[in-house]
Amino acid sequence: MRDLASRMADLGTETAFDVLARARAIEAQGRRVLHLEIGEPDFPTPPHVVEAGVRALRDGHTKYGPPPGLPALREAICERMLEERGVRSTPDEVVVTPGAKPILFLALLATVGPGDEVLVPDPGFPIYESVVRFAGARVVPVPVREESGFSFDVDAAERLITPRTRMLIFNSPANPTGGATTPRDLERIAALAERHDLWVISDEIYARISYEEPHRSIAALPGMRERVILSDGFSKAYAMTGWRLGFGVVPRRLAEPLTRLVINSNSCTAAFVQLAGVAALRGPQDAVDRMVAEFRRRRDLVVSALGKIPGVRCAIPRGAFYAFPDVRGVPVSANDLASRLLEEHGVATLSGTAFGPVGDGHLRISYVSAPEVLTEALQRIRAAVEQM
Repeated sequence: MRDLASRMADLGTETAFDVLARARAIEAQGRRVLHLEIGEPDFPTPPHVVEAGVRALRDGHTKYGPPPGLPALREAICERMLEERGVRSTPDEVVVTPGAKPILFLALLATVGPGDEVLVPDPGFPIYESVVRFAGARVVPVPVREESGFSFDVDAAERLITPRTRMLIFNSPANPTGGATTPRDLERIAALAERHDLWVISDEIYARISYEEPHRSIAALPGMRERVILSDGFSKAYAMTGWRLGFGVVPRRLAEPLTRLVINSNSCTAAFVQLAGVAALRGPQDAVDRMVAEFRRRRDLVVSALGKIPGVRCAIPRGAFYAFPDVRGVPVSANDLASRLLEEHGVATLSGTAFGPVGDGHLRISYVSAPEVLTEALQRIRAAVEQM
């Protein structure tokens, strides 16, 4: 039997799903596991959004649609981007996909290739590195450190730029750190991209989940619309993870190549899902506001409890729903700690190294579960550490 294509060796995975599978296997043995590993809100999709999707199914919206997305959804996305982030766009600059990951995947396939270099955050969402390699380009990690508030390190990025650098990727608010890139650093990233003629992927999937101050988009800065690929979706803000609905707001010259890639890969995104997305964007936003307020309360609960565990300290996340505690004061490695917590104490977390070497010595804790679950999980973590 023939081997797989060599490119498959460059395609990675998400450790969160691997740990989730192991946690499910432990649960199948009759043990209770508390889940702090997966980034999936425990809130239901808002009822008016569900009703819009059901109504669309009943009304027969089950056929092929336009590959770049329904006009109604692309118009609603433009309206929301302008209202919330000051990003001016037209529907022909929006491409809708089944989830936000395809935008990352297709945008990289369309813009980089062998011999190119791409700056990616470390620690950062592992799919960035995976797809860059799959596209044949070279990954250049940019350290993202706690001492800078987990803001993207522009100075480090500039030192790493070479004549082969073609793109910069950043995520704000960020997975796994909960950090947010400062307004000053956004301006510096923009200047850097213009100076070196770089594409920029701005992953804004957590934009609505910002705590201390409203999210700002680099795509709203002067001159950046022609080089920024804004990636976003409905999974996090609207608790629509299983609906698979994402989008890119892209330079006009990139919209047609991305649409061609859509045609060659998935044809189009389900119409009834898109109509649910229209209801999400144009309907009441109070469910989002309540969810964000609750995540902020959970954040405070988690950070406070982590600070009482010997050998652990935790920066305060500015957005998303992840804490990234430093556990280097614990007498075992973060990898060993994550393994012991799952196997011996029934708490599923992720080691920071799942997001890059700079994440060593940290855990990623997702605080999407109910407060009582978080409280019990943190009690188990504290007991486990105190036994070491």
